[in-house]
Amino acid sequence: MVPQASNLTRRTSGLEESAFRELASTFRGELIRTGDDRYESARRIWNGMIDKRPALIARCTGVADVVTAVDFARENDLLVAVRGGGHNVAGNAVCDDGIVIDLSGLKGVHVDPAARTARAQPGVTWGDFDRETQLFGLATTGGEVSTTGIAGLTLGGGFGWLGRKYAMSCDNLLGADLVTATGQAVTASAAENPDLFWGLRGGGGNFGVVTSFEYRLHPVGPQVLAGPIFYPFERAAEVLRSFADHLLQAPDELAALAGIFAAPPEPSLPPEVHGQLVVAVKVCCAGDLRDAGEMARPLRSLGQPLADLVAPMPYPAFQASGDEGVPPGLRNYWKSSYLNELTDEAVGTIVAHAAEMASPLSVIAIERMGGAVSRIDESETAFDHRDAAFDLRILSLWTNPHESEVHIGWAREFWTAMQPFSTGAVYVNNLGKEGEDRVRAAYAPGTYERLVALKDRYDSENLFRLNQNIRPSSQRAATP
Repeated sequence: MVPQASNLTRRTSGLEESAFRELASTFRGELIRTGDDRYESARRIWNGMIDKRPALIARCTGVADVVTAVDFARENDLLVAVRGGGHNVAGNAVCDDGIVIDLSGLKGVHVDPAARTARAQPGVTWGDFDRETQLFGLATTGGEVSTTGIAGLTLGGGFGWLGRKYAMSCDNLLGADLVTATGQAVTASAAENPDLFWGLRGGGGNFGVVTSFEYRLHPVGPQVLAGPIFYPFERAAEVLRSFADHLLQAPDELAALAGIFAAPPEPSLPPEVHGQLVVAVKVCCAGDLRDAGEMARPLRSLGQPLADLVAPMPYPAFQASGDEGVPPGLRNYWKSSYLNELTDEAVGTIVAHAAEMASPLSVIAIERMGGAVSRIDESETAFDHRDAAFDLRILSLWTNPHESEVHIGWAREFWTAMQPFSTGAVYVNNLGKEGEDRVRAAYAPGTYERLVALKDRYDSENLFRLNQNIRPSSQRAATP
């Protein structure tokens, strides 16, 4: 759609009007600039801390629009942000003054039930994806919040409730189509451009704009045994230790996450604990329902719970069950580390800092890794640190911008206190804007150097740098 003539006369910061007119004559989607009615809503993303004002938002209708937008950005030396689901905590889906290549309207999903594969476009969320694949009783590993986009999660690795059984999202990626920094549309798979395919599976959005993902699917559901078990916060240390002990020996079909947060006004919880800290163990059994009860039994037998909500439910409903806790618009600041074990000292540190939680919206989450994730050779993909036992996420969430220093400070102090128990590594999708050293911490040294070589080949000028950036060799000494 070519913008109306009145829109074409508006000044665009850092962008010549003649160049914009030329783009508008060839771009089929929407072009949104400052002053357009849609601009304020179009520039907003999930993390309410992010307040960026791009010069131009290019809402693409297909691959040709993506090629046009990439070429336009390169030729006009514009900063590029790429938006899929817009759920990334670092806020890389939007930028100041540059161009947002907005893929959020590309929501096609095609399922081949006979081949057990699905091809999906980059604007698809995991809720969208599950809705289509579950029509055939199929799914793939995909996050723990249904509003998360498939693109960013997969490119960074992709934890999810099915991960211990079926490995990461990136491990189930069979191929991808993408547009490179030079505007070339290419395919990456085990057969075509295998080096690029390796890098896409964990290396983030460093190598191009992915326009299509093809996934391997697995039989899941239609119902899974899943849900949370709530315990009083006073028993947090005991519950966390039992959680760690049981999960180290658990079958792959059992996934679990332990969390500490303020109890929601859930009718099944006693009213006196509403708004008070609780510890919960959330489980999902991806196996046969006839066996699932026995798998989950140890985590449901840690003494008298406040509430046990584990029950058979549709897999998509369980995937969406965490959405209410992380709605769009909240201010988010995260810190994260891998842990090899939950020692008594580590548990004590977690509980002590939980007691000092500065916001009633914040969450501490500890996810058990292992299973199929750990059995894939690290050379297979750019996703590293598969041998870590747990992923610790410190999620500071709040609403009042004047309280930012307090809530960010709590997360940072907590994370620092946990470093004696950390492996030193981190999951790249959990990173905010933490600098090059933390990006390096997401990869083994050899993996990082291989990613740099790939960046040199596909994006030597670092056009795609609004991400957890792998700098090309020419910019290795540059300042962030």
